[in-house]
Amino acid sequence: MKKLNSVIKTILVAGLVTAGGAWAHESGDIIVRGGLTTVIPNDDSGSVVVEGVGNVGMAAQVNNNTQLGLNFVYMFDSSLAIEVLAATPFSHDIKLTDTTDNALGLGDGKLANAKQLPPTVSVLYYFNTNTAMQPYIGAGLNYTVFFDEKFTADRQAQSFANVKLDNSFGLALQAGFDYQLQDNWLLNASVRYIDIDTQANFDVLATTGKVDVDINPWVVSAMLGYKF
Repeated sequence: MKKLNSVIKTILVAGLVTAGGAWAHESGDIIVRGGLTTVIPNDDSGSVVVEGVGNVGMAAQVNNNTQLGLNFVYMFDSSLAIEVLAATPFSHDIKLTDTTDNALGLGDGKLANAKQLPPTVSVLYYFNTNTAMQPYIGAGLNYTVFFDEKFTADRQAQSFANVKLDNSFGLALQAGFDYQLQDNWLLNASVRYIDIDTQANFDVLATTGKVDVDINPWVVSAMLGYKF
């Protein structure tokens, strides 16, 4: 039995070493990944400010959304890579909160909807594990584009109009891993923190208003990848 256990351990260790040698990313490798990406806002909005009135005691929140995520990786060598993150447009509901303590009587609840695209370019560093599991960390830059912003019909009836969210430029940090299934196919999982700050500008009650929203989301992805 001891001899059998020793043989099994030797085979497992040899398999891991072989996997690392055969599957480790190499200079010139191109990896294409696709799967689900969820944006989880860690929003910390400022107060709603209305021109001529000032702080009206209300705030805004942004909900989660899941879309098809895509990313592309180019390996400079076995450790260093550049990655581009893309996705189908994320759609977020913007909610009005903390309305009970003000005299406007607008009510909590859905305020508007907006779509956004968060293209992100990152530099990745892979750790050499000599196994099929290849963890990495990364840092880069994000530029989030907001579009198709619109108030709900109920809010339009309350005189909300002409909403526009400013685009955002900020840093992005991430950690993740590739798990090699065979020579070309792999599984990937990652989590990112992206600095996304925007200002919503709008008209309400025949005047202009604005609110600063620090979305700062966690972005979680689970993907299947193919290495060329």
